[in-house]
Formats: sequence, C-alpha cells, structure tokens
Amino acid sequence: MYPIVAVLVVAIAIILERAVWWSVLGARRDPNKLDKMYAAMEQGNIAAAANLGRKSGDPLIRTVWHGINHVHSSIEGALQVASGVELQRAGRFMWILDSVITLAPLLGLLGTVTGIMLAFNAVNEGGLSPAAVSGGIGEALIATMCGLGIAITCLVFFNFFNAKLQKLQFELESTCNNVLIMFNTLRLKNTNLDLVQDAREQQSQFAGTN
Repeated sequence: MYPIVAVLVVAIAIILERAVWWSVLGARRDPNKLDKMYAAMEQGNIAAAANLGRKSGDPLIRTVWHGINHVHSSIEGALQVASGVELQRAGRFMWILDSVITLAPLLGLLGTVTGIMLAFNAVNEGGLSPAAVSGGIGEALIATMCGLGIAITCLVFFNFFNAKLQKLQFELESTCNNVLIMFNTLRLKNTNLDLVQDAREQQSQFAGTN
C-alpha cells in the first residue's frame, strides 16, 4: 500500500498545483488590453503596443509583446517561440498525471496479487481458517480499489486540464495569426505609399525637365 499512498500524494500535489496555476492565469487575463494593442498595431503605432504589453501576466499579451519586439528580425519565429513557452508552462506536470493514471491501477493489482499470495502461504504454513483467508483476500482487494479510485480521479482532472490547454493553444494560434495579418497589412500599406511617393517624385522631375 505504501507505493499507492506515495502515488496518491503526488497526484494530489499536482492537481492542486495545476488548479491554482489555472486560477491565477484566469485572473491575469486582460482582453481589453489585448484589444488596445491590436488597435495600436492597426494604426502602425508599434511602440505604443509594446508599452501596453510590457510586464503583463496574460499569456496572449506576452506572446504578442515578444513578437512585436522582434519585428525587425523575425516576428513569425518570435511568436512561435513565445507561444511554445506559454504552452510548455500550461502543460507542466501533465505527463506525471498521465503516468499516474496508468500506474495506480497496476500498483493496486500488484498489491492484490501480493496479498493473496501471502494469505495462501499463511494457510499452507499455519492452517488458518477459511474466514481468516477470505478476510485477508478482502484486504488485498482494497489495494485494487484504491488504485482504480486514484486513476479515475486523475483521469477526470487530466481531461479537465487538457481541455484548458487545448483552448489556450487555439487562442495563442489565433492571436499569432492576427498579429501576422496586421503586420503584413501594414507592410503592404507602406509599400503602396512608397510606390505612390516614388511616382509623384518621378512626375515632378519629369515636369521640371519640361
């Protein structure tokens, strides 16, 4: 039973840590500030957008801030790196919870088999009564019940946290795509303005020569 108790303690610690982490993350979300950053970027005011996103606890805003601070190098790569870091934080310890789901029933089954073997060995050596043997087998089956209970509980929380992780991944991907679309639009506008300016200068030079 000691391994099962150890697994239970680990599972409870991870579930509590993840629950607190997601609660804190929910309190740090700031969609209004993100909309203000979008508005600033649409107007071409990158510096204002960067100032809005500085020291924010919102993972979406942090990702956007990281991207626009690398606008002159590789904004797409910066967005991918930042979103990957956020997803890694959100999925921390999930592999342990997944392992507990598989390990707990196996440890329970191992405890049951070991208990039954000890009970029958005691019968062979000491001639215990059938009632004592059945009681020992019943205690051994408790290990399986505990293992299954731990696995079922962990499975519920694993699916709950995984759903939150998938939602965050979708939001990060949508945010990164929005930022890239905005910057591509700005670059297109700037290119068109440069072309118009060049055309006007050429017309002025042509008129001056005539």
